[in-house]
Amino acid sequence: MDLFGQDQDKEVKKQAPLADRIRPESLEEFVGQDHIVGEDKILRKMMNKDRLASLIFWGPPGSGKTTLARIIAHHTHSHFVQFSAVASGVADVRRVVKEAQARLKLYGQKTILFVDEIHRFNKAQQDAFLPYVEDGTIILIGATTENPSFEVIGPLLSRTRIFTLERLTFKEIKRIVERAIKDKKKGLGQYKIEIAPEALDLIINVSNGDARVALNAVEIATETSEPNSRGIRHIDLKASEAALQSKALLYDKAGEEHYNVISAFIKSMRGSDPDAALYWLARMTEAGEDPRFIARRMIIFASEDVGNADPQALSVATAAAQAVEFVGMPEAQINLAQAATYLASAPKSNASYQGLLAAKEDVGRTLNLPVPLHLRNPVTSLMKRLGYGKDYKYPHAFPQGKVEQEYLPKELRKRKYYCP
Repeated sequence: MDLFGQDQDKEVKKQAPLADRIRPESLEEFVGQDHIVGEDKILRKMMNKDRLASLIFWGPPGSGKTTLARIIAHHTHSHFVQFSAVASGVADVRRVVKEAQARLKLYGQKTILFVDEIHRFNKAQQDAFLPYVEDGTIILIGATTENPSFEVIGPLLSRTRIFTLERLTFKEIKRIVERAIKDKKKGLGQYKIEIAPEALDLIINVSNGDARVALNAVEIATETSEPNSRGIRHIDLKASEAALQSKALLYDKAGEEHYNVISAFIKSMRGSDPDAALYWLARMTEAGEDPRFIARRMIIFASEDVGNADPQALSVATAAAQAVEFVGMPEAQINLAQAATYLASAPKSNASYQGLLAAKEDVGRTLNLPVPLHLRNPVTSLMKRLGYGKDYKYPHAFPQGKVEQEYLPKELRKRKYYCP
């Protein structure tokens, strides 16, 4: 490789893992992250207009951070340099900057410096980028699985644009895997592969939104499966388990068992059984359920089933959901477990929820009852003449800040919805 590193060794590329060989080379091939690279989305517009600034990609493993950085470099005809914050230091930054300055001067070509795990650089190392990001010598693209607000220094954050990448969905992982199996040039298409639906589902579920994990498992399962008399390699559930080093759990995120297990989890918490709640939680996390789905259900549960019997429950559930975003799996399981046991152990009340249902029933039955005049705000003189706000009693003007007056439409006077 020369000073400007023009071509990769093709033989090395052939020996690369499947996940690296089939990396998309264009946005048309890229799967997922439509919220930033879809038609008319901001990152696609920046690329099409060649108005790229330094960026930070924040997202879970295997969501496409490195691939997207490479596509950007290819699309903008920029030179791409990649190194990991784990193995590189300030000296490497200076070397890359020197080469970037020469490349820009001699060829007018921009350099994209992609730094994987940028959060692992300390403050002094991150400071080294600042002058060169500022003057445009390099376009920095950092990738991190950690919240950049906490892990990247303020001056660098202010000079970059943060894009949040989302965990890939079941359908997106399936599309990536199926394409890799069919690809004869870079994928596994030279083999005759038949993969059982339940085996593919297991691989996708256990990958937990990480395309790299799914592709590695498919590659291992293919290479360790012997072809039959017709040359077909059949990948069954046993082969997938062996490739993943993980037993299959009866849990289909798109089917009935998904709803059965989450139902058991909710009912265990409602029944104040923290042990059963932990078991069903473990069933879901081990099967690769989206932790955000579990957290959302606990937030709903906190208000629906615990309610004002313990108002702190909603704060605990919401904090667990935030922890899932900040920490990520697998460690976020600990946060989910804390919230699940708290909710299961808390006193229960569904009075708020039942009150809402009763109020909704009256709303549907009575439709658009007028707001009582004394509760209306007289924002114009005409409204005041019509009696808006007349005889309204301001509670703070009375002892204990409370006064008896009607707040419901006259047709619903004395109705009780909330019965704690």
